[in-house]
Amino acid sequence: MGRAGRGTAGQVVAVFSGGGTGGHLYPALALAEALCAVRPDVRPFFVGSERGLEARILPERGVDHLLLPVRGFERGAMRGGPGVLAGILLTVRRALEVLGGLGRSLAATARAFSRLRPGVVVVTGGYAGGPAGLMAGLMGIPLALQEQNSFPGVTTRVLSRWSRQVHLAFPEAREALPRRARARARVSGNPIRTPVPGDAAADRLHFGLDSATRVVLVVGGSQGSVALNRAVLDAVRGVVEGALPQPEDLQLLWATGSGNQEEVKQRLRSLGSPGWVRPFGYIHEMPRALRVASLALSRAGAMATSEFLAWGIPAILVPLPTAAADHQTRNAESLARAGAAVHLPEADLSGERLWREVATLLASGPELAAMGRAALERGRPEATLRIAEALSTLLPGPAERPGRDAP
Repeated sequence: MGRAGRGTAGQVVAVFSGGGTGGHLYPALALAEALCAVRPDVRPFFVGSERGLEARILPERGVDHLLLPVRGFERGAMRGGPGVLAGILLTVRRALEVLGGLGRSLAATARAFSRLRPGVVVVTGGYAGGPAGLMAGLMGIPLALQEQNSFPGVTTRVLSRWSRQVHLAFPEAREALPRRARARARVSGNPIRTPVPGDAAADRLHFGLDSATRVVLVVGGSQGSVALNRAVLDAVRGVVEGALPQPEDLQLLWATGSGNQEEVKQRLRSLGSPGWVRPFGYIHEMPRALRVASLALSRAGAMATSEFLAWGIPAILVPLPTAAADHQTRNAESLARAGAAVHLPEADLSGERLWREVATLLASGPELAAMGRAALERGRPEATLRIAEALSTLLPGPAERPGRDAP
């Protein structure tokens, strides 16, 4: 456990639980910050997994937290052949390990909740949020859920049966919830940074971009996307060699992923270091990049696509095919139906196909503008504040709070 323990007089504890990946952890962090702004008497406390990203991020941020031995069931079919018996035994052993970790996690969560007496538990998805949500239901603590994807994950679907609030980012997610939970669901959006005006000229200068060009932003998640990087490199090579057209006044602002940066730069040097390509390992000031982008090429993670929507940026989405429950494909299909994005499956991805989509969109100003309007219609830039305000209604008021610290 991190700095778990006693609240101070006049404070109410709000537990935030979700993790395993940044797509579940960062919404929890954003909502905690927003709820503290709405209710300054709130003390946030985080519950996550020893195996998830939160095991590194939460200690780095110095926030109160509890890390649990919970782990998710491994998805994937067993292979046939002579090793099938060994595969069955391994599957059974892993299932027992998962159940054992869940039992220990529930016990640790119960002890923590007995000390902290939280006023609300907020679960943002992932296997790491399961124990906190289950224990909230067993102990009668108000429970709220925030689901980032167009198809809700297992944790959301299970916990929604006794949650007080279910905040969805995609309207399509409502129909996948248990019937009795749908009335409590609201389409609130994903907790992202609110778009703010800025100096576009300074933003372009920050990235070394020309002042009068259209910018295509390429992002493949925090680690980058090897498949997307390869397709973009093939497209750039095609343009350099004259096999593919170069749209006028176009520049690429490309987040390659830190681990891929040197390889990409080396490949670009072999192509003569085309000046219209600006590669970065990681874009630390993403709002500046979003402010100057005319089009995005991206995976279809929920948080990234929510930022594109909030900023009104059309997107070509290449879902990660190995994402849990194929949720990125569902996200991309949803936004394509809404007219805010083009869905390009990775199985169909090539440099030529990708560049054809880019060139077609940039050549059609009305179509690109219509996609931008559709994105804004689906965007919910005030989602973080609105969800925090809703969560505050589940908290006890000052007169209802105990007058002593938790034991």
